[in-house]
Amino acid sequence: MRITTRGRYALRASLALARMESEHGGPVSVSRLAVAEDISPVFLEQIFFKLRKAGIVSSSRGPGGGFSFSKSLDKLTVMEILDSSGEEIDLTFCDKHEANCERLGDCMSHYVIAEAQDLLKKYFSDITIASILEKFAGVKPVAI
Repeated sequence: MRITTRGRYALRASLALARMESEHGGPVSVSRLAVAEDISPVFLEQIFFKLRKAGIVSSSRGPGGGFSFSKSLDKLTVMEILDSSGEEIDLTFCDKHEANCERLGDCMSHYVIAEAQDLLKKYFSDITIASILEKFAGVKPVAI
């Protein structure tokens, strides 16, 4: 499994948006998020376009405009952000496809990897943005 830069940035920017939106009480511009997270504004626009298309964030134009969450942070999961940004949380199985594999019924490693993938997806589906903010409430945001 590999989470790409796009997925990591989508999560980082979402967490930054959640913090900034709660601190300032309104939408947050891409330029403010880009500076806060040291991410290209053009790349963030692309990420937030996907998040907006998925209904996770909404945008407003003009002075004081920017992005804000459309969903409650206690319902919004890390998995939803990763999915919406185009990440696939899939572990790499062997090079055989299930339809072509003569050993599938006897291949224990396939079942181990499949179970690990299910656990990983459940883990990301159980973590909400609100729970992350609560867990790290006293931690100063630092760009990675």
